[in-house]
Amino acid sequence: MRQAELIETGSLTRSIEAILFVASEALSIKTLAKLTGAEEAEVSLALAQIDADFAERGIVLREIAGGYRFASAPAARGAVEAYLMPPKTNLSPAALETLAIVAYMQPVTKGDIEGIRGVSADSVLSTLVDRRFLAEAGRKEVAGRPILYRTTAEFLEAFGLRSLEELPPIDVDSDAPIELALPIVTQAVQPATEEKSDAETGSVPNGGAEHEGRSEAGSSQDAGSTGPVREPAAVDESEKTLVP
Repeated sequence: MRQAELIETGSLTRSIEAILFVASEALSIKTLAKLTGAEEAEVSLALAQIDADFAERGIVLREIAGGYRFASAPAARGAVEAYLMPPKTNLSPAALETLAIVAYMQPVTKGDIEGIRGVSADSVLSTLVDRRFLAEAGRKEVAGRPILYRTTAEFLEAFGLRSLEELPPIDVDSDAPIELALPIVTQAVQPATEEKSDAETGSVPNGGAEHEGRSEAGSSQDAGSTGPVREPAAVDESEKTLVP
C-alpha cells in the first residue's frame, strides 16, 4: 500500500530527482533508498518512471559507474559544447593510450607503462591523476616500492561504463594491434613533450640526423591513434590502438 502511495503521489520520484540534480556523482539504488527512507524496490520503480519522463528532454537519466545520475541529452550535445568547451575537454592520444594500459592491466607502475609505450610517462600520468581518471593504489612490493596506479569512478563515468567488466575483451598474446573504443576526443595542442624513438614514430634516420621528440599531443597522428573517439554525453567518438 505504501509503495502505491509513493508512486501515486510522486513524492519519492520528486525526492530522487532533487537528489540526483544536486549530486556530483552517480548514486546507487542502495544509497538513494537510504537517503529517501524508501525500499530499494520502490527506488527502482521511481527511477524507471524518471527515465521515462525525461526520455525526450534535454536532461536524461543515465545508469553509469554503478549508479544513476542526470546528464545532458546526446541530442543537445552541440548546444552544450557551444556553451562549455572548457580547455580540458579533450585528452591527447598519449593520454588515451596510457589510460587504456592502466584500465586493462591495473594496478600498474609508471615503469610498467613506460615499458609498453617506450616513452616517459611522467607528464601524461600527472595529467590523468589531475583529471581524476587515475589514482594511486599503493606501492608495489619490489625494490624501490614504485607507486601503483588504477582507474577511478570518474574514469568509468567519463567513458560510459557501469564497471570495468564492460571493457571490450582483448587478446594480449596477439601480434595484431588492439582497437579500443575510448569515448574521449583527442586533442592536438598540449605543451607537454614526450620523446619517441624512430621505431615508435615510424621515422627513418636520414644522413645521421637525430630524431626529435614529439610533444605528448603535438601531432594528431600519435603512435597507435586510429581516428575520432566516442564521447558519452558530450564528446565525439574515437578509437585508440594499443600495441601490447
